[in-house]
Amino acid sequence: MNPGAFASHDPHFKIFHELMKFRVQEILLVSSPYDAYILEEDGSMASRIINEYHGLNLSRPPRITRTANAEQALELLRQQHFDLVVTMAHLNGMAGCEFAVKIREICPQIPVILLTHSVRDAINQTDFFQKPCFDNSYTWCCDSSIMLALVKNAEDQRNVDHDTEKAMVRVILLVEDSPLHRSILLPMLYEELVQQTLAVLDEGLNEQHRLLKMRARPKILTAASYEEAIALFSRYRPYIFSVMSDGRFPKNGEESDTAGFELLNEIRARVPDLPLLMLSSESGNREIAHKIPAVFIEKIPRSMGEELHNFFIHHLGFGDFIFRTPKGREVGRASTLYEFEQQLSTVPEESLLYHARCNHFSNWVMARAEVSLAARIHKDQLKEIKGCAAARCDLIAKVRSLRESRQQGVMTRFSTKDFDPEVTEFTRIGRGSVGGKARGIAFMASELHQARYKQAVFAENTVKIPQTCVIAASGFIDFINLNKLHADEQLTDKKIEQRFLAGTLPDWLLKDLRAYLEHIHYPLSVRSSSLLEDARYRPYAGLYHTCMLKNNATDFNERLDQLVYAVKRVYASTWFESPRAYSHSIGQTRVDAMAVIIQQAVGRPYGKFFYPAISGVAQSYNYYPLDPMQAEDGIVHLATGFGKTVVEGEQSLRFCPAYPRHMPQFSTVEDILNNAQRHFYCLPYHQKADPISSLIMRQLEEAENEEAIQFLSSTYIPEEHRIRDSRVPGPKVLTFVPILKYNFYPLAALLKEVLTLGREGMGCEVEVEFAVDLADDPAKSTFYFLQIRPIVVGNEMEQLHITAEEKETAFLASQDALGYGRHDSMQDIVFVPPNSFDRTKTRSYAQIIGRINRVLHQQERPFLLIGPGRWGSADHWLGIPVQWRDISGVGAIVELQNEGVRAEASQGSHFFQNITSLGIPYLMVREEDKHDRIDWDWLLAQHKKSEQGGVCHVRLEQPFTVKVDGKSNEAVGFVQDGEAAEK
Repeated sequence: MNPGAFASHDPHFKIFHELMKFRVQEILLVSSPYDAYILEEDGSMASRIINEYHGLNLSRPPRITRTANAEQALELLRQQHFDLVVTMAHLNGMAGCEFAVKIREICPQIPVILLTHSVRDAINQTDFFQKPCFDNSYTWCCDSSIMLALVKNAEDQRNVDHDTEKAMVRVILLVEDSPLHRSILLPMLYEELVQQTLAVLDEGLNEQHRLLKMRARPKILTAASYEEAIALFSRYRPYIFSVMSDGRFPKNGEESDTAGFELLNEIRARVPDLPLLMLSSESGNREIAHKIPAVFIEKIPRSMGEELHNFFIHHLGFGDFIFRTPKGREVGRASTLYEFEQQLSTVPEESLLYHARCNHFSNWVMARAEVSLAARIHKDQLKEIKGCAAARCDLIAKVRSLRESRQQGVMTRFSTKDFDPEVTEFTRIGRGSVGGKARGIAFMASELHQARYKQAVFAENTVKIPQTCVIAASGFIDFINLNKLHADEQLTDKKIEQRFLAGTLPDWLLKDLRAYLEHIHYPLSVRSSSLLEDARYRPYAGLYHTCMLKNNATDFNERLDQLVYAVKRVYASTWFESPRAYSHSIGQTRVDAMAVIIQQAVGRPYGKFFYPAISGVAQSYNYYPLDPMQAEDGIVHLATGFGKTVVEGEQSLRFCPAYPRHMPQFSTVEDILNNAQRHFYCLPYHQKADPISSLIMRQLEEAENEEAIQFLSSTYIPEEHRIRDSRVPGPKVLTFVPILKYNFYPLAALLKEVLTLGREGMGCEVEVEFAVDLADDPAKSTFYFLQIRPIVVGNEMEQLHITAEEKETAFLASQDALGYGRHDSMQDIVFVPPNSFDRTKTRSYAQIIGRINRVLHQQERPFLLIGPGRWGSADHWLGIPVQWRDISGVGAIVELQNEGVRAEASQGSHFFQNITSLGIPYLMVREEDKHDRIDWDWLLAQHKKSEQGGVCHVRLEQPFTVKVDGKSNEAVGFVQDGEAAEK
C-alpha cells in the first residue's frame, strides 16, 4: 500500500510515514576474491544480512552487488544507482583513498565505507587527524551484524536532520576513534536499540503501527574526535538522548587521555539531566566517570553486552518506570503507559516532583517513540507549575489523551497487561483473520474517526463503535484441533452444538478471555465473524448464531463460563445446515473458519430490561423508491429495542435519510395504527432471568411508562381518531416523530453521512446496522455503528426488453421486481394458494417447503417459489418464516400482497440481503395493481408432483422462463414454445 494513502486514513501515525525517507536498498560491495572468500566463509553475506534484518523485525533488507576491482566498481556506479559503497582495503590497481575520491567524482553524495581486516589497514588508508577519505571505517570481526550496523548508521546520518526537525526524533552520540571498537560497539548498540524499542512499544498497537513507530527510534551518530563530538552535540542538542564516549581520543589534533572526561564534563554542565556513559578499556577511568557523574562500562567483550543492556533499561527509560523518592526508595512501578497513568495518580508528591525535575518522565516516554508527548512533558517542567496537584492532573491528562488518540480507529492487539476498555475501542485476541464482519467494523471505525475532522455532523455528535473484542480465526482452528472435531454434514445442528459445547477452549484463549472479562461489566453481544461473511456477493447474513449475555452475575467464574459457552455456540454454528446450504448455493467449497466478535451491547437499563432506544438498518441504495425519493438516496428501517426486529423482517418504520418527514407508511391515522411497531426486543436484566437468554419480546403497552418509549411515541386519541405528537394520556404509538419530524436528534443527517462514508470507503453500495443510546438530553445521545456489509446493485440498472407477446402469454407479471436477466432452467413451481392460506399455519408451510427444497436441491432442479406475505420474516403473521436452508435451491421468488396479507418488503432483513446478493429474482405481485398478476387457474391446473399441508408442487413438461428488466423493475414468467401455444 502507498504510505501516503494509508496516512490519509491514519492521522495519529501520519508523521511516522514521513520518517526515514532515505533507505539503503542497493549496496555496492568492492572486494578482492580473497576478501570475498573470507566474507562468505560462514555462509552467504546476503543471506546473513537478511537474517539479521528479520531477526530484529526490520523491513526491506538491502540487495548487495559485488565486484572484484575498483575499475569495475566505477563503471557500475556510472551505469546504475547505489545507495552505499562498501570497499575492502586491498584492491588491485588502485589505492583505497584514490578509489574513494573517484567515487565522489561520479556520485558526490553516496556514502563510502571502508571495511578492513585489521586496525592497521584502516590506519594505512586514512589520516585520523585530517578529513578522512571515507565516511567511516570498520573492522571485520567475522560477524555479519556489522553490515546491518553500517547500513543503519549510514541511514541515520542521512535522515537525522529531517527526522529531528519533523518529529523531534532523539539522537544517541557515540564518540569512538577506534575502528575496531566502533565495529564491536555499533552492532551491539543497534541490536539493543531495536530490541528495546520493540519491547516497549505499546503492546496494544497492531503490527503495522508498531513497525511504523520503529521509524522514530533514536538515531546513532558517531564522532572520532573531541571537536567533532562537540559540533554534533551543539547541532542536535535539543534532541540528544544520551552521549556514550570513549575515555581517550583526539583533541586539538592530538590524542588526549582526558578527552572523554572533558567532553562528558562539558556536556554535563550544559545538560545536567542527560544520561551519560563512559566506555573505556582502562578501569582507572571508573572513578573519573563517577566524578562527572556518568555511568562507566569497561570494554570487556564478555560483559559489555549485558552492561549496555542494563544502561538502556535503567538510564534510557527502556525498562519499567520505577517511581522513587529523592532518597532512592521505590514507591511504584509501571511497565506500560496504562500502568504509568495509574501510578501517577497515587505516587507521593515528593516522588512526582523529583522525577519531573530530573526529566525522567520525558526520557521514559521518549523511549516509547511518543515524541510529541515527551516534548510536551519536557517543555512543561513540573517545577514551573504551581502546586503538585495541578501538575499531577496535567500530566495524567496528557498521558490519557495520548492513549485515547492512539486507540481510536485502530484494531489493537489484546494485552493482558494494559487493556483498558475505557480507552481501547477495538482489540484482537489471537492470530489470523478476524472475519468479514469484524473487518468491516474495524474499517468503519477508522473511517468514522477520520470523518470527525471533515464533517461537522460527526464533530458535533458522538459517533463511535461499541467497545469490541474479536477472537481471531486461530481460536477456532486451535479449538477444532484440540477437541478433534471435524465437519460432518450428516449431523443435525443440535448434535453439532452438543459436540462443540462439550469441547474445551485452548488455554491461551481461556487466559485472554479471563483477563478481558475482568475489565468488562456491561451486557455483551457475542456474534459471528466468519471468514466468508459479509463479502460483496456472498454475505452469509444472519446464518450464524448470536448470544446475548447480561454479564451481571456476582460470581466472576459464572460470568466467564457464560462467555465461554457463548463463544462455543457461535463456533458450532459455523457447521450448521443453513451456512452449509448457502455455501452450496454459491458454489463455495472452502471450509469456513470462524472469528468471534464480543461487543458491548448498546443500550441502557429501563427498569428490569436492557435495550437501545433506537436501532435499525440503513442502506445506501433503495430498491423500491417512491416519489420524491431516488434510489441513491437510500432507505432506513427503524425500530426501538434491539435490531432483531429489522434484520428478521418484522414490522419497522421506513424512511429516507434525504426526506425524513416523508413516511408513506404513516399517510393516514389508519396507516399509522396498522404499520407502527407493536412489540420490541430487549434483554431481561434482572438476576432471576436466564443469564444466556435470547432476547425476549415485549408488547409496547407493557413499556409505555419507560422513558425511551415515551419520548419516541405519539398518542392515539380514540375519541377524536387522531394521533397527537405529545405526551397526553392515551395509547402510545411508536412514530419516532421527535427524531424524524422535530429533529431533536440529527439521526437522518448522521445516517446520510454514514452511508456516504461507507459507500465511498467500500466502493459500492452498502448496508449499515446501527443503534442509538438515547441520553436524557436527546442532543447528547450516542450513535453506535454496529456493522457494514456491501450490497449488490449492478445489473439491476440494465434494460432487458420484454416483448408484448411475452406479456400477453405470461402466467406471472410484476411491476415491482428485483434482479436482472433471463432465467430459463426452471420446470418446478412450489406455491401456497392464497384461497387456502392460513396465517396460523405459516410455520408448517415453511417446514413443508424446506422438505421439498432439499429434494429439488439434491436433484439440482431450481424452482419458482410463490406465496402470500413477506418471505423469511420471523413474524409468522407477516408471511412464511422460511430460513435459508428451506429455500437454498430456489431460482426465483414471488411475494404476493393481497387483502389477506399486507406486509411491505423488508429490505433490511438478512434474508433479503442473501437473496439479492445471489441475483435471485424477487418479484412483488400486488393483486390491486391491474398490471400485476398470477394466473392461478392455469397454475392449479398443472400436474401436481405433491400437495401437502396447503403447499403445492407442480412440474411442467418443459422449462418456463422468468425474465426481469432491471431498469424498469418489470418482470414476467411465461411458458416456452409448445406449452405457450397450448396455454
